[in-house]
Amino acid sequence: MSRPRAADRPSRTNRPHRPHRPVRIGPRAAAVLVLVTLIGIAAFGWPLLADRQSGLLAHSQDAPWLFAALLPLLVGVVVATIADDGMDAKAVAMLGVLAAVGAALRPLGAGTAGLEPMFFLMVLAGRVLGPGFGFVLGSVTMFASALLTGGVGPWMPFQMLTMGWFALGAGLLPGPERIRGRAELLMLAAYGFVGAFAYGAVMNLQGWTIIPGQGQAISFQPGEPLAANLARFVAYYLATSLGWDLGRATLTVVLTLALGGTLLRALRRATRKAAFDAPVTFDPGAETAVNLPRQGARPGTQGEFRGPRR
Repeated sequence: MSRPRAADRPSRTNRPHRPHRPVRIGPRAAAVLVLVTLIGIAAFGWPLLADRQSGLLAHSQDAPWLFAALLPLLVGVVVATIADDGMDAKAVAMLGVLAAVGAALRPLGAGTAGLEPMFFLMVLAGRVLGPGFGFVLGSVTMFASALLTGGVGPWMPFQMLTMGWFALGAGLLPGPERIRGRAELLMLAAYGFVGAFAYGAVMNLQGWTIIPGQGQAISFQPGEPLAANLARFVAYYLATSLGWDLGRATLTVVLTLALGGTLLRALRRATRKAAFDAPVTFDPGAETAVNLPRQGARPGTQGEFRGPRR
């Protein structure tokens, strides 16, 4: 039987790319993540759905503090569950490095027209390392940056959850076996552009419902119909935050297109070398082989070779 020609054999470039993921979301972690996401949505948007007769509006000033205390615990449960499903020392080391880089990048532009370079890093890391790692990385990075910049407050848990969603979404995009090269960079740039606005809108929603006295046209009106309050929120967002988020979105697109290809290759090379998918096994024969005497060794030297006696 003749051997197949080289042209007929699958080449390395034609083989489907299988991404190396340091964290894989199991059924238990997925269920916890969905539950925390639903609670987070309620934490952001419950004032919009509260009726005047429900009695919830009487505690509108207490609710933000309640959720601010609850969300860190919930995010911690998600991180612990994902880690318990399979986060080894190599994944923890990579998480620490990327979180430190992201936390260091955030102060470089925060406060200057919304320019925050950490967003493009979250997009690329979530893309390469998967949604589970992305959620953990986004939350941990935002927590570390808050400690670094002194931005600790009741808004910090909401930032952690929203950034976790942002990086998780990048990991849920169509896989690299389907989209590669320039098309992949364009997709990531488009996601970063839309996601930057979405992050700003969600965080504005958290503050808008508890800040009174902004004017009848843009202020939150407790108990009003949902459509009317959403219209006020859109007006509030356009008046106060659109320009800020535009700077963040534009910088994310520019950095993704300029540096994305290089950083994607570096992250993928690092994950291949880390071999997250490789099972760790113990070979009992290896220790035995080490203790075998080598050829030419005298008895009793346990493999130590001293050469022939003269």
